[in-house]
Amino acid sequence: MEIRRLDRANLTPAYGIEGERLKPWAPLNSPFEGAWCVVRAGGESDPHSHHEYEIFIALTGDAALVVDGAEREFKAGDIVHLPPGSTHQVVNRSAADFEYYGIWWDAPMAADFLSRHLTAGAGS
Repeated sequence: MEIRRLDRANLTPAYGIEGERLKPWAPLNSPFEGAWCVVRAGGESDPHSHHEYEIFIALTGDAALVVDGAEREFKAGDIVHLPPGSTHQVVNRSAADFEYYGIWWDAPMAADFLSRHLTAGAGS
């Protein structure tokens, strides 16, 4: 077992918010990528879309999730699936930070994982 701690002092900007990417993490062979994301109080992510499938897991706070122009409440404990090509944005109108974990994947990531897994053996 290896536990990796969130390094809040060194979050990096992406899509208008701050976060910490899951990879690189040498011992991890996964068919997905991920990031701990922080939307500061009163902040919002840049609206964007991409080709990967994506899941957001709301961890702390309350925000709004805008997907293809439709807005929904998104709060701690919620999980959302975002289909490829959907334009999405997280908007935090509260006085506290909103945190979520994003996980994304596509066919090339899955193929790369299988290739590494089969090369390393079934125990990886």
